[in-house]
Amino acid sequence: MKLITELVHPRLNSKEGRILRRHAARGIVLRAEQILLLYTERYNDFSLPGGGIDEGEDITVALCRELEEETGARDIQVNEHYGYIEEYRPYWKPEYDLMHMTSHFFLCDVAPTLADTKMESYEIANGMRPMWVPVEEAIKHNRYVMSRQEESMGQSIQRETFMLEKVMSELVEL
Repeated sequence: MKLITELVHPRLNSKEGRILRRHAARGIVLRAEQILLLYTERYNDFSLPGGGIDEGEDITVALCRELEEETGARDIQVNEHYGYIEEYRPYWKPEYDLMHMTSHFFLCDVAPTLADTKMESYEIANGMRPMWVPVEEAIKHNRYVMSRQEESMGQSIQRETFMLEKVMSELVEL
């Protein structure tokens, strides 16, 4: 497994303190120059589909579950572990000072047609929806949101934009 990078959120002063540890699996699903992403209205950003790994859950099982729930993907093939990012960011619950998230990224293929999603209530409330988007367009959009420091900007946009740029430079054939 390859460490892609370590990210420290700009508002985080220290990596020390009471830490909530989370592990996540995220899918990179490409079709030519387009990528399967989640657009979230609340944060006005694009992100790679995926999410938390449950206690005792196999990482690829978690990835397939998340892809199916969030995007409606079927016939998911997990092809390769692309690498992982170690991320430190502020956490909103008072019993923790920060979150340390390890996000594992996998190259995947899915069936041509997406089925209905099975999103959680908070994902629906946040206006999350799957979309096929040109990678370059998603990067430009997220960069614009970050440059404006929009009030609604989510904490994961730094990680997501970094990964989209990496995907664009290493995986997209122009």
